[in-house]
Amino acid sequence: MILLRVAMRSLLGRRITVALTVFTIALSIALLFGVEKTRVGARTSFADTISDTDLIMGARSGSVQLLLYSVFRIGNATNNVSWQSYQEIVDRPEVEWAVPISLGDSHRGYRVMGTTAEYFDRYRYRGGRQLEFAEGEPFDDLFDAIIGADVAQALEYQLGDDIIVAHGLASFSAHDDHPFKVAGILEKTGTPVDRTVIVSLEAIEAIHVDWQGGAQILGQSTSADVLRQMKLTPKAITAAMLGVNSKLQIFQLQRAINEYRQEPLLAILPGVALQELWEIVGVAETALAAVSAMVVFTALIGMMAMIFSGLNERRREMAILRSIGARPSTVFTLLLMEAAAMTLAGIVFGIAILYTILWIVRPIIDARFGLYLPLEPLDLREWKLLGLIAITGALVSIAPAIRAYRLSLADGMSIRM
Repeated sequence: MILLRVAMRSLLGRRITVALTVFTIALSIALLFGVEKTRVGARTSFADTISDTDLIMGARSGSVQLLLYSVFRIGNATNNVSWQSYQEIVDRPEVEWAVPISLGDSHRGYRVMGTTAEYFDRYRYRGGRQLEFAEGEPFDDLFDAIIGADVAQALEYQLGDDIIVAHGLASFSAHDDHPFKVAGILEKTGTPVDRTVIVSLEAIEAIHVDWQGGAQILGQSTSADVLRQMKLTPKAITAAMLGVNSKLQIFQLQRAINEYRQEPLLAILPGVALQELWEIVGVAETALAAVSAMVVFTALIGMMAMIFSGLNERRREMAILRSIGARPSTVFTLLLMEAAAMTLAGIVFGIAILYTILWIVRPIIDARFGLYLPLEPLDLREWKLLGLIAITGALVSIAPAIRAYRLSLADGMSIRM
């Protein structure tokens, strides 16, 4: 206890230098665990891009490729799924619900997706959250369009504004004879839905009635009123989201789709495909964690440098302690206790900074980027990491403590000119 009081008084005597060192350690701790919380939040949000969907069906390709174009709207399908095959799969007894998806067109760099109104009920993200409308409602008219939050913000769209859909992804051909009207704007989700223009499956067929071979038939333009009266059953779709009656039937249905004889199809489990995709794109999280760990290590090295630089100023203090009977091992222990105290203070202060910042910014980050950062207590792994940092903080003081241990009484009491 006496040695602890001596260490505390010594630290208080150098309060400015000590405070700056503790603050540096605290900031590095906050950065390290802030990156860790962000990494976990990003991974969780990524894994929850789509939830409560048992299977995704598309043309046979690769699981990651199917996931990319059906969920993330990246890339293109190798082929389409015929409507007849889709209907046969949907009619199977295992299937509880199905939502078809048709891709191929775009609007000013954003993907246009054709689907049914059931999409707004069945698409779930972040552990079962449902899509919500910031304004408007699901499409009612053939040429109604629902836009994601990013589309609305970037293009400054409001309800009732006209949207011209372009043919293909990088095409100068536009379906300007059949403009869509913004009927709804979705809340921010942090998923690819935010960057999507959603129209009905029939609307995709309607705007292509007068098109053939990727171009509009010269001089032919069917009016919107006539199109509304037509039976616009699609010939093919790009993919489909499927839900089964029982979780025990998932693999049975997946096998049936993968072995479908009429055309080559593929069914994937979204969670498994997301994990595969994360292994590809998640390399950055390891780099971030490594950089943050180096920041903490640098802060601890800075503390060691501070102790080293202070030894010359504390020669007389060390000599006085030795003169009143303190053994060299006592001086050694004193410096270790000071380093441990600064490290622990930095850890406590850093965790306080971390949770304060999280409490302030998490609703902003969630609203703007759709990145959910849970405000949860530290888990066992994080406690172990803090323990490792505390031990390391004490260990980095060994070198200056050894030097102080070797300082002689005569050296401490002598006056250097």
